[in-house]
Amino acid sequence: MLRALFGRRARGRWLHLVLGGALLMPFWMLAGVVVGPFTDVRSLVPTSIGDQLLLYAVALPLATATALVSQLRPLSVAAARALCTLPDGALADGSARSRAARLRTAAWFTLHTGVGALVSGASLALPPFAASTALVPFVPPLRTWLRVPDLPFWLLALFPFAGVAMLLALAGVSVAAGALLARAAPVLLGPTPADRLAAAERRANELAERNRLARELHDSVGHALSAVTLQAGAARRVVDRDPAFVRQALEAIEETARRTVDELDAVLGLLRDDGAARAHGAVADGPTLTELDGLLARSGMPVTRDRESQRMTVGALEGIPAPVSRAAYRIVQEGLSNALRHAGAVPVSLRIARRGAESDGPEALDALEITMENPLPGRAPVVRPGGGRGVAGMVERAAALGGVVAAGPADGVWRLYAKLPLNDRSGGTLGFDR
Repeated sequence: MLRALFGRRARGRWLHLVLGGALLMPFWMLAGVVVGPFTDVRSLVPTSIGDQLLLYAVALPLATATALVSQLRPLSVAAARALCTLPDGALADGSARSRAARLRTAAWFTLHTGVGALVSGASLALPPFAASTALVPFVPPLRTWLRVPDLPFWLLALFPFAGVAMLLALAGVSVAAGALLARAAPVLLGPTPADRLAAAERRANELAERNRLARELHDSVGHALSAVTLQAGAARRVVDRDPAFVRQALEAIEETARRTVDELDAVLGLLRDDGAARAHGAVADGPTLTELDGLLARSGMPVTRDRESQRMTVGALEGIPAPVSRAAYRIVQEGLSNALRHAGAVPVSLRIARRGAESDGPEALDALEITMENPLPGRAPVVRPGGGRGVAGMVERAAALGGVVAAGPADGVWRLYAKLPLNDRSGGTLGFDR
């Protein structure tokens, strides 16, 4: 029983009640200013119980009106979470945006300050009186001060027990009041339907961001490992016959590894909990089509581009919206990785074209089209445990921009086709004619 009255949880909830009483004090003083001209109250701490109740009754509505400010809820939640011993997730986070949430917060603040003021007042006044009562048999002047009549000694012997009973009663009332606030906190400070919806949207956005970062890691690291493996294997086979080729392969491996480490640092930096990388400007947006030449040079496989693709200068590529340019770069990168992984260092043809910009009519669509073709592998494709995410990742990238991606055998080759709108986000499905 003593643990329930004076344990850690009871002490924390008592401190929470005292905090509520302290929060009511400014409104108590304002109430004194308000009622002073109309009553006989001339002190902010009147001795009359009636005057004290009057100030209390005026202070509470003032506190309620102030609590309608939306920013008050985070402060109330922080105090309740720290001192009331509540289960995780019982209280809402963030400001009270909706009208219902502000009304519930105002009700909580009124309850907290109202009950806290009563317990705080009792905690200030009752312990000295209880101590004096307990000392009445041993300090005769206290009998005069407390106006105790002449009593037999056996009755005076009961006064210490009465003093202890007062303190135990105060502790019991404090525990009951703390339990009342602890039960009311989840109801009045808990998440509203709007808060739950906002939290679900935040989780969905966080998951989407993590999926985007996972695609970045898959595309950059997966392509780098495929290219490095191929180049290292080729260098190993001719290490004794062609030192120049080996030197060139090692340089390509070094450059590929360096760029991949930089991209990996940027992505992992954004995943850190402290957010320091974002504060320092680290981004995981990735490269764009302006860096396509370097990607093709480091791919470790012969890539041919048609004349239209070759005529797309860096200036023209810079005119493509950055999200489209980044997605196009990653799609080309993943197409090269798939070709390396499944068919080896086979020739790859690449065509990048801008379509629809000069068309008229309602169906015109300015879009970037990417077509990659490579010979079908002479052996069965390698199936990794759990399946790959290459094509699925490309589809997700294109769908986010309103575009489409299709990949599969067509006309004796493996063909990858992507269409990314530049001025429209309407997407659809696309397949190859067999």
